[in-house]
Amino acid sequence: MNNEYIFPVTFLERAAGVYSDRTSVVYRRTSFTWKQTYERCRRLASSLLRLNIAKNDVVSVLAPNVPALYEMHFAVPMAGAVLNTINTRLDCKSIANILKHSEAKVFFVDYDFVPLAADALNLLLDDAGTPPLPLVVVIDDVDTPTGTRLGELEYEQLVAAGNPFHELPRLEDEWDTIALNYTSGTTSAPKGVVYSHRGAYLSTISLLLQWGVGCEPVYLWSLPMFHCNGWTFTWGVAARGGVNVCIRTTSAGEMYRAIADHRVTHMCCAPIVFTILLEGDGRLLAAPVHVLTGGAPPPAPLLEKVERLGFKVTHAYGLTEATGPALVCEWRAEWDRKPAEERARLKARQGISVLTLADVDVKDGKTMASVPRDGRSVGEIVLRGSSIMKGYYKNPDDTVAALRDGWFFTGDVAVVHPDGYLEIKDRSKDVIISGGENISSVEVETVLYKHPMVVEAAVVAMPHPRWGETPCAFVTVKKGGERVKEEDIIAYCRANMSRFMVPKKVEFVEELPKTNTGKIQKFQLREMAKRLKVAERPSPPPKGQLPFHSKYQVEPQQEQVIMSRL
Repeated sequence: MNNEYIFPVTFLERAAGVYSDRTSVVYRRTSFTWKQTYERCRRLASSLLRLNIAKNDVVSVLAPNVPALYEMHFAVPMAGAVLNTINTRLDCKSIANILKHSEAKVFFVDYDFVPLAADALNLLLDDAGTPPLPLVVVIDDVDTPTGTRLGELEYEQLVAAGNPFHELPRLEDEWDTIALNYTSGTTSAPKGVVYSHRGAYLSTISLLLQWGVGCEPVYLWSLPMFHCNGWTFTWGVAARGGVNVCIRTTSAGEMYRAIADHRVTHMCCAPIVFTILLEGDGRLLAAPVHVLTGGAPPPAPLLEKVERLGFKVTHAYGLTEATGPALVCEWRAEWDRKPAEERARLKARQGISVLTLADVDVKDGKTMASVPRDGRSVGEIVLRGSSIMKGYYKNPDDTVAALRDGWFFTGDVAVVHPDGYLEIKDRSKDVIISGGENISSVEVETVLYKHPMVVEAAVVAMPHPRWGETPCAFVTVKKGGERVKEEDIIAYCRANMSRFMVPKKVEFVEELPKTNTGKIQKFQLREMAKRLKVAERPSPPPKGQLPFHSKYQVEPQQEQVIMSRL
């Protein structure tokens, strides 16, 4: 490996040397040390090479947060290949599109997702324009094997057959691609975002420093590793010699159990996970757990509630295109003396730039002038630096549109406070323009979250015959909140915000549509809002093994050829 350059896989090499006997990964009754994890990753990398994986080949994986997915973050780049982690909540058509677009050579599939993967592969078989299908490898449960297969190859089989002393490819250029991540597609077709080794390495170091992650953290995988490679903490936990506590689901019971059993010190999540934790038994933690949250602006009232349980929250903001977090709300000691409500409001801001960015600014999109640092003037967040994506895979037009004059344009509307901290006011497409007035949906949502019976809220524009468009609120309420009416919510809003910002329509739903990371899919809500009608009303007074194409099945002699390579 060229010593002049930096690569995330070096974190694992170092961990195997200096943290050799420390626990690296825990999953149910199974655990590994850093020495074992390094050997397993080298074994897997050698097996990938024997399966003719070459530099820049894409290796896709569809799996929850299990040890195999963690190991692939090192083993795949060790083989010189590009890791593509696929969102487990996507439908078969979306998965098929990603496999086709990325031209994946190998497709690892967790046993729970074999039916979904089979459906996706069947769609590819029916598409005449599809390149050769990837070789499928099932990831069976490492703790309690199920025997599930899709073909004959299995993950632990590849690890066992690999040679840990095999000479792996020399990594020579830190700008080479390490990962291919497809955007969540909340507003448009997903795009393949290309990460460099350099960007991933620097982002990892930056977050460890700014979040203050010390030696030997116990990290709970409540954030999907498939989302921006776990905000780079897949590599970061190795850098600090920590413990990766892997869980398959983010249920309240599983998270609280893991926190208690393993003495978790750190975790990341989207704000939706806070709601899950609060809807659990609401137990107080025996020791503080540091939480980095992002993915959607968390309302201050929600932050205040979760911190009462013992979770110490740091707010971050980022995008897939920024290799995860781009801003972190660094905490200032002087804020500890402020009232709880004020502390929560400060925490809800997106903060200041991560160390890997050369610059972050909020600019007027037309003039490219920086907005005043007055906490009121809005503009678009723009970023530049080594951690920004190389571009969109096989998509030069969108790459040029997003990367202009050295800046990446995020599409997020924000203000800059006098202390230099940024605060998002909305996505540019989510700003509601009613009668010429700009309304921040985030501001309206923040008020709604303060209502004692509201669990979740999302505000979008709906058509209005007079004002062009007007706010429409979608809310979920607590159990027992069935008696809360639309009029009650509107009256509450009238008492707590400017009149022009008050939603003209409130729709109660059982659950808001979300991506896997907790981002509310507002494009779905906007479509729903178009079908709703505003009922003008006088202002009330304020109130307090599986079906599969046989032509894909690998013949026995083919399996023998494959296995002879291992």
